[in-house]
Amino acid sequence: MRPGSLALIAPLLALGLWLAPASIPPAAAAAAVEIDAEVAAALTRFYEEVPAGRELVAKAKAMLVFPSVVKAGFGIGGEYGEGALRAGNRTLGYYNTAAASIGLQIGAQARSEIILFMTEDALARFQASDAWEVGVDGSVTLVKVGVAGEIDTTSALNDPVIAFIYGERGLMANLSLEGAKITRLEK
Repeated sequence: MRPGSLALIAPLLALGLWLAPASIPPAAAAAAVEIDAEVAAALTRFYEEVPAGRELVAKAKAMLVFPSVVKAGFGIGGEYGEGALRAGNRTLGYYNTAAASIGLQIGAQARSEIILFMTEDALARFQASDAWEVGVDGSVTLVKVGVAGEIDTTSALNDPVIAFIYGERGLMANLSLEGAKITRLEK
């Protein structure tokens, strides 16, 4: 391989990692029943780890729960997870989240994510999109969780879309949703 050729190949690989999850055939995606069970377990963990989050969930018009988003990288990174959009105890649809990145990164991590749609307008814009990209199609406020699951009150809790990342496992320091592309799954 010639010097500098990695610089040409890396963006193409990252683009492929970013687009590939959207093209995963339904047979490869988790079954709806499996996703629903994982979402229920993730919500139980969330309420245990972030007791103050229960009140915000009750105020939300809907929530998008990704029980396990796996991220790995060695220079070029990618992440993927599947989850469900829920309003109350009813599932409105199934989604995946995917992102790719290039840069100084090494390691692997799994985490859970919950995105709360606090207004009808924010929820409608999300549901109307074919592929919703965090930071492009919607601004998401990431809520910081303190010791004993307390919510950082300096976070913009009145924003239309807020998110929690919790239950991190592994070694990769990155608590960001920026650039994640969320696409509806056919179930």
